Amino acid sequence: MTEPAQVIFIDDEAHIRRAATQTLELADLSVTAFDSAEAALKRLGPDFPGVVICDIKMPGMDGLTFMAKALEQDRDLPVILVTGHGDIAMAVGAMRDGAYDFLEKPYAPATLKDVVRRALDKRALTLENRVLRQELEAQSVPGPRIIGRTPGIQRLRALIRQVADTDADILILGETGTGKELVARSLHEYSRRQRGNFVAVNCGAVPEQLIESELFGHEAGAFTGARSRRIGKIEHACGGTLFLDEIESMPQALQVRMLRSLQERTIERLGSNQTLPVDLRVVAATKTDLRDAADRGEFREDLYYRLNVVALEVPPLRQRREDIPLLFQHFTLVASARYEKEIPSLSAEHLPLLMAHTWPGNVRELRNLAERYVLLGEHHGYDLERMLPGAIKGGGMNLRGQVESFEKALIEQALNACRGNISDATGVLGLPRKTLHDKVRKHGLDRRLYR
Repeated sequence: MTEPAQVIFIDDEAHIRRAATQTLELADLSVTAFDSAEAALKRLGPDFPGVVICDIKMPGMDGLTFMAKALEQDRDLPVILVTGHGDIAMAVGAMRDGAYDFLEKPYAPATLKDVVRRALDKRALTLENRVLRQELEAQSVPGPRIIGRTPGIQRLRALIRQVADTDADILILGETGTGKELVARSLHEYSRRQRGNFVAVNCGAVPEQLIESELFGHEAGAFTGARSRRIGKIEHACGGTLFLDEIESMPQALQVRMLRSLQERTIERLGSNQTLPVDLRVVAATKTDLRDAADRGEFREDLYYRLNVVALEVPPLRQRREDIPLLFQHFTLVASARYEKEIPSLSAEHLPLLMAHTWPGNVRELRNLAERYVLLGEHHGYDLERMLPGAIKGGGMNLRGQVESFEKALIEQALNACRGNISDATGVLGLPRKTLHDKVRKHGLDRRLYR
């Protein structure tokens, strides 16, 4: 389990509560005992990380009524009912209604521990599957796909939401592999144009002699080999978003025509004299400094200013190291589901290697490592150092920086696993409550973000 195992035990008889609590605590389980079902019900929720044991016959709310109300909150919650000899038929019926199991009084301590451990294993699998489904759903519906909690990423997401539902042209700046197309797609999905086409063109990948036709389209007979009319990418993006990746690679002769189209929002297909209006939003991305390129005469200055209405900068991975464990976990979950392979979760000893690496390929390199971890991890004994070419132990950070970054990542992992519950996180980290509070404040963490 990623969270400390929790057991809620409900019985109106004090000596039974004491005996069960002692038995389960000796098995290293965290137990909270209640003398009434009403009080216990308040502690439950759809993500309660444990199981419930409840006596059937109690004053006030009985065990069957409690189970029905608990399963309304979470139909997958394991509820173990405790019954007297004469109530076995009732307990069997309750199992048909959703109870996990039942115990007949008097039960042996070993029986209690065995049933609880099986129920906890089932609960852990259920919660892990929920997280996985949420991760996969996040990949297929509009929403914040840009994962991370570092200030730079939070600012980037806030800016995206601020400008997404406007028609302003956007320039995205960032190194190779940082996720510039992901930012462009987020702009599209958060805008009123989300029902239109998102059309991506890599200006550096299209041969120079074809890129004009690719963007503007052509009429039949416009040039040798043009047998029929072709709609270009700009026209295809009408009502949606045109994403021009590696805009710095666009030939200068074409930059003049692109500038005019952006200013007038019209195009002419090659071989045509007809002007066509186009309603689209343009998002361009570059890995170079276009201002410097314009100063050197390698990029048109007027096109630079036309594109640079709003600039969004995507930070490289080395500047957001605290996001690395979260990103790696996300990519392994997605790859595990895609390839239908079970994998062990990321262990604490892996973190120093991930945090120290320089990540020249940025998020793309991290994603590739996560896929190798899923596909080839068993072959390599899940040794990340063997699967990460050029792995180093320093990453350009001094010792203090590495220690601070590592500590923050461990605390974030614990808070994420415990859904922001400080008490549970102290158990995971083995820290006194006050010490953990101090460290949370020192690193500027907000535990509410992990709920």
